[in-house]
Parts: sequence; structure tokens; C-alpha cells
Amino acid sequence: MRICKPTLLSFVATVVVLHISTVVAAAPGGSRRLLYARDDPITIPPYLVFENVRLERAYVALQAWKRTMVSDPWNLTLNWFGSRVCDYNGVVCSSSLDDPTIKTVSGIDLNHGDIAGHLPEELGLLTDIALIHVNSNRFCGTLPLGFSQLSLLFELDLSNNRFAGKFPELVIGLPKLKYLDLRYNEFEGALPESLFEKDLDALFLNSNRFVSKIPVNMGNSPVSVLVLASNKFEGCVPTSFGKMGQTLNEIILMDNGLQSCFPSDLGLLKNVTVLDVSYNWLVGELPESIGQMENLEVLNVERNQLSGVIPEELCSLKNLKEFRYGSNYFTGEPATCRNLEYYNSTMNCLKEEKEQRSTMECKAFLSRPVDCDSFKCSPVSPCLSPPPPPPQISPSAPAPSPSEPSLLPPAPSRSSPPPARPCPPLYSPPPTPPQSSTPAEQPVGQIPEDSSSPSPMN
Repeated sequence: MRICKPTLLSFVATVVVLHISTVVAAAPGGSRRLLYARDDPITIPPYLVFENVRLERAYVALQAWKRTMVSDPWNLTLNWFGSRVCDYNGVVCSSSLDDPTIKTVSGIDLNHGDIAGHLPEELGLLTDIALIHVNSNRFCGTLPLGFSQLSLLFELDLSNNRFAGKFPELVIGLPKLKYLDLRYNEFEGALPESLFEKDLDALFLNSNRFVSKIPVNMGNSPVSVLVLASNKFEGCVPTSFGKMGQTLNEIILMDNGLQSCFPSDLGLLKNVTVLDVSYNWLVGELPESIGQMENLEVLNVERNQLSGVIPEELCSLKNLKEFRYGSNYFTGEPATCRNLEYYNSTMNCLKEEKEQRSTMECKAFLSRPVDCDSFKCSPVSPCLSPPPPPPQISPSAPAPSPSEPSLLPPAPSRSSPPPARPCPPLYSPPPTPPQSSTPAEQPVGQIPEDSSSPSPMN
């Protein structure tokens, strides 16, 4: 009688190796047993017949995962039994890449299930899987080391869960990964520089607990969409920013602790349509090169300490529709800004405009010149205006009015990080029942509200 014997925790240095071998063994009752380094291994009943060994391994992985689920309020995994794993809810099967005659599990979509539990090591048995979508659940813990075996994984969406710990660096070693969404979790610490050397297309890390400077090699990343909002990143806007001009379409750095001048070569980002650096402590002037961002549609620099005169070329950009620059210290604006579909210039130092700062407040701030060299952002971007005093408008100030358009999906308000949460309770009020439909295709340039990202297999 044939069984697979995976040894999930064999290490060479820090690399996990998953060994699969064929042995003959008998378990009580004549059943086949997959032997793990665990007290309660998964047993395959003797009456189950699988189309191939890959589907048999998928059965083990999915049964191990179901065993970790402590709450499934919508019974999404109710039919996760038997050998027909391709009929399980949320499981996608297709022909394997190396042999089209072999059917295998190529994707899992459990979005919006409100399922509580964690991800087991056995998921490393799904070596043909290309996408894993589990956003809007209550999974906790960290990524299992078995994930390092998922060499074909293309999309990983873990957003809106309760994952915690340091940035899961094992994802950097996944050779095919292009889409990574970790937003709305509790990851913490610093980002590794190697993340921005990886060939990703979309990277969403907003609304976690990352605390560090943004790695200086950020500009090496080939991503088209980069969202680092609502963390505690500090220090400089990386001066390697401009190197992303060929690939970058959207970048959102809002609601952090960034404190520097703008890089002078901002105009190199000619393909960027959305740039949001609001709710930071940026100082100095907007560089004149910003007028060269010919595809720019939305620019948000609100709630900083920027000053000087807004470049004439900026509001003349043919694609610009929205420009938010309220709650800064700008002293001049071109009249063309008022012709935009939406602009906000309140709480600046603009003469003869309504709802501006007081003359005394403007004079006190503008009397202190800015020395961009003092931020030690290398290479230094020249600009003209002051190391900020204690911020009068902090990055954690209230968000814009709900009536105004938002670039990010709504999130709980956090004036300071809440305490770390343990694994979720057994029960919680269920959300609205999920729709039984294939995730809608999401344009790469748009930030998905619930991370139902496009799939290469749809």
C-alpha cells in the first residue's frame, strides 16, 4: 500500500526543503497514513481513490488546513471531504504546467469568508498552485515555512487578516511571485532591502505596523503599483524614486512619518498617474520637475509642511484632474489650479484666498529657512524652505471628509497601534454572506478595495 511521507521541517541553513518519498505502511483499520512530525497526522481512508498523486497531496494539504480552522461561519469548507478535491469550494484546478495530462490544484480563493484559524505547514504540498487569495478572514500567526516550496505562486493576497510578526521574507524567494498584498494585518519591524530587488508588479503593505526608514534601494523595484501608506515609515523619501520612471503607475506613501524634501528629479516619473504623500512631515518646495509628470492625474500633498510657490507647469498638465495641497504653507499658486476638476488650497499662506492660516502663523513658520542637506538624504535633492518645528498638524490628524474621494479603502482609525492580538476567538459576528462568483478582474492601476486581484487563470 502506497503513501507519501513528507518531512516538512528539513532545513539546509535557513531554507526549508520538502521531501516526498513513497513507502509502504499500514495504519489501524487498513488506512493509509501520511506521516508528519506532528502528534496527529492526516489519515487517508482506504476507500478514497485519487486521480493522481498530486491531487492526493492536495487532499492532505487541504484537510490539514481545515483542521486548523476554528470558525467557518459561512460553511465555505463544508464540502471539503472526499477525493474530489477539485470540487471543494474555493479550490481551482487546471492542467499542470509540466504535464498537461495531469490535473492539479492551481488556485485557492477563500476571500470574504470570515474564517478563523492559521496556515499549516502542509500547504507546502500544493507545489503547482499559482494563486492564494484569503483576504477578509481571521487567519492569524505567520506564514508557514512550507510556503517556500510554492515555486509557481504568482499571486498572494493575505490582506485584511490578523497575520503578525516580521515581514515574511520567505516570499522574496518565491521565483514567480508578481502580486503581493499584505495590507491590513499586523506585520511589524523593518522592510528588507531585498524586497525592492524582487521582480514584483504590485506591492500593497499599507495599514500594518512597519516602523523603519524606507530602504534606499526602493527605486530598484519594477512595480507598477506601490502602496506603503498608514505605517510608521520615517526619514527620507528615497532619492532613488526617479529610477522607477519606466514602470511605476501609482505610489501612495500617505500617513507615515516621512520628513525630508522632495527629490528634485520627481519629473522622471512620467508614467505615474497617482502620487499621494499626504499626512507626512515633508518640507521645502515642490520641485519644478513635477511639471514633467505628463501622465499625472491625481496629486495629494495635503497635511505636510510644504512651502514656496506651486510650479506653474504643474496645474497645466493635461491629464491632471485632482490636486490637493491644503494644510501646508504655500505662498503662491498658479491660477490654472482653479480650473481643475477638484483642488483644495485651504489652510495655506495664500493671500486673498479664503480659509488660510493666520498672518502670524505663516510669518513664524516661513521665517525659518529649510536646509534640505540637514536630512542627509543622499544624493541630496535641492529645494528651498525649513527643518520643521514640532508639527502643528500631525500625520495622525483626522482624515479628509467622507464626502471627498479617497484613494485607499476605509480602515479603522488608529491614533496609535493597538496591542497585538492573539489568534481570534472561536466565534464572531458573521459578515454579509459572500457571493459565489469568480473574482472580478481588477485593473492593475487601481487599488482594489478588498484585494480581489486579477488571476492569470481566470
